[in-house]
Amino acid sequence: MRFRVRKSRKKTLSVEDNYAALRHKMVRKQIRNRGIANPRVLKVMSKVPRHRFVEPSYLSEAYADHALPIADNQTISQPYIVALMTELLELQPAFKVLEIGTGCGYQTAVLAEIVEKVYTVEIIENLARDAQQRLNTFGYRNIHLKIGNGYHGWQEHAPYDGIIVAAAPKEVPTRLINQLVSGGRLVLPIGTSNQELVLIRKTEQGIEQTAITGVRFVPMTGADA
Repeated sequence: MRFRVRKSRKKTLSVEDNYAALRHKMVRKQIRNRGIANPRVLKVMSKVPRHRFVEPSYLSEAYADHALPIADNQTISQPYIVALMTELLELQPAFKVLEIGTGCGYQTAVLAEIVEKVYTVEIIENLARDAQQRLNTFGYRNIHLKIGNGYHGWQEHAPYDGIIVAAAPKEVPTRLINQLVSGGRLVLPIGTSNQELVLIRKTEQGIEQTAITGVRFVPMTGADA
């Protein structure tokens, strides 16, 4: 009896295909299932390759449900927290956004996929240079990065429609609020051992502050002076 050997029609997935599948699973299980509903945020979280921003030794955890260490004792935030903070800003395509704490550039890339201009400030020179190189490799032309004290923001390009802070000060830096447009939003973690993610809205009547959830970020360095 002769057996015919049939060639498998199953397509072999590339490494990038596998990462894309993990990314879509991440969005479905970690982000959408927790209530993130903004279509722009869901789309960009499905697009930006988080594995290209993590350290090589953590590639297997690139789409896991937790933060990961990066250089200089910093971290790349948990995917859900990135999505949550981005959604809280209620971004529109024509917006100009300030990011404090570039880190590895992952949150920066997420913002740049949604808004017209992103200004980002990183106090650690090595991180800033690595992030700039990485973001240039992806071809982003709407990201402007500088090395500096995040407490000071980036006054030259203010006011901003939204500001996001990826490190935890003990209290809200006044200069950042001053660099928001009226109606603008600031999202940041506040505190030391017990941190709270906070949404601040700048209105004509004053400042509205809303506690969102408990978080854990690296402390914000620099000085509010």
